[in-house]
Amino acid sequence: MRVAVTGAFGYSGRYIAQRLIAGGHEVLTLTNSLNRQNQLSGKIRVAPFNFDQPERLVQSLRGREVLINTYWVRFDHKLFTHAQAVANTRALFDAAKRAGVRRIVHVSITNPDPHSDLPYFKGKAVLEQSLQSLGLSWCILRPTVLFGKEDVLINNIAWMLRRLPVFGIFGKGDYRMQPIYVDDLATVAVERAAQSQNEILEAIGPETFTYRGLVQMIADALGLKRRIISVPPAFGYWAARLIGWLVRDIVITREEIRGLMENRLYVEAPPLGTTRLTEWVAQNKNSLGKRYTSEMRRRINRASKDKSH
Repeated sequence: MRVAVTGAFGYSGRYIAQRLIAGGHEVLTLTNSLNRQNQLSGKIRVAPFNFDQPERLVQSLRGREVLINTYWVRFDHKLFTHAQAVANTRALFDAAKRAGVRRIVHVSITNPDPHSDLPYFKGKAVLEQSLQSLGLSWCILRPTVLFGKEDVLINNIAWMLRRLPVFGIFGKGDYRMQPIYVDDLATVAVERAAQSQNEILEAIGPETFTYRGLVQMIADALGLKRRIISVPPAFGYWAARLIGWLVRDIVITREEIRGLMENRLYVEAPPLGTTRLTEWVAQNKNSLGKRYTSEMRRRINRASKDKSH
């Protein structure tokens, strides 16, 4: 197939592109990181997003049979917002249709909700509706937390556990999540790219954790005895702000805390992923959390190789 993948120099897009290349497919990536050094450089075609120049975006996508879209932003910031991400993704979908793309595989999130006041989950719901009304073949993948060597959440929990004698969790910590290995998600995305049926898949891993249980599992795997305490969400947020100031990053937002505590990262569905987080953490315990992974560095420093993980 001739496939376009967004963000192949980033996180999940990189794994998808690698799977496509291994399968003998021709890959184009659309990216904002044209000058970022990457192991895929020279192996795939590269084009800028050109969200503000629709005709150029259409031209970039001509000849592509499938678009696999991972483009999104984690939180609102002065340099990028969810509203912008929604508008840009709609422009991308429209350009794909005009360019003759036959199918779009789109990465969404568990429990999207058009009526939510959480912009992440509302924006994802709006885009699912836009895709389904586009008139093309589509597949929507709804992952929860991704884990892998470049991941943010699992790595940075480990980073804090290595450095802090006490780890605070928001409230009781009984809200659940089903992390999926990033390469498992990539495998499913590539498989679904070759198909034609319209479908929504809950892209979850084989294990379910409470947030407290997740933190405890990581501490145990690293051989760390840490006191895990419940704190009011507001206190936890400001503590994270302090850590964020020290590492020059946004560790977590109020909206992300609410999403966690509302159980939006949990669904009743059979797992698509096969890689168990407990086994992966055990295998990577010597490197996990040794360095902090910065979301802002990934977003802003697009000209250099990401050395944050």
